[in-house]
Amino acid sequence: MPDIKIPEFSTDLSKAAHDLADVAKDATYVVIGAGVLGFQKAQVQRQELIKRLAEPRATIEGRLQGARADFGSAVHTVDAKVEDLIARIEAAFVPLEDRLPAQARDLSKQAKVQAKEARNQVRTRILTVAG
Repeated sequence: MPDIKIPEFSTDLSKAAHDLADVAKDATYVVIGAGVLGFQKAQVQRQELIKRLAEPRATIEGRLQGARADFGSAVHTVDAKVEDLIARIEAAFVPLEDRLPAQARDLSKQAKVQAKEARNQVRTRILTVAG
């Protein structure tokens, strides 16, 4: 039988363990680096999402502010017209009021004062809400 030689393998376990530790260390660095990059990418996407969500909100808030201003202006316009109408009606009733007996005239004036106070309270609340 022919002689078969078995090749010799280096059995230096400490060198193999050192190489294995270096590979594990490098793999750990790669995993940590990938994790950091992934986290940074997620942060950038979060910031972009916040910006995209804020833009429609700002647009809606701007429109809402404009609508509030328009509503306030309309309320003030209506208020002025109503006050003018009330003044005209009161002026039209002055000649009739002058013909009433003294006691009825006094009651009419008291009613007018109370109505004006109530109207002013309502106006104040409405104008406060309308801005």
